[in-house]
Amino acid sequence: MRSTTKEKGVNRRKPGNRVQYNVGRLNADMREQMIAESAYYRALARGFNGGDAMLDWLAAEDEINRLLLNQN
Repeated sequence: MRSTTKEKGVNRRKPGNRVQYNVGRLNADMREQMIAESAYYRALARGFNGGDAMLDWLAAEDEINRLLLNQN
């Protein structure tokens, strides 16, 4: 295998440059994906035993909404 100096998918930004995310461009699908992942991790934390998927979703939705509102 030949070695190259340029790797695919590597971000070659200069040190000290900060990546800025525009939360205003977050669409409904992205928000829903964030909520789904948060709800999943809530269930995972309790070993998927007991609990209620709807309550996990609602708690995750509240968490993501608060996070997004604090970004603006």
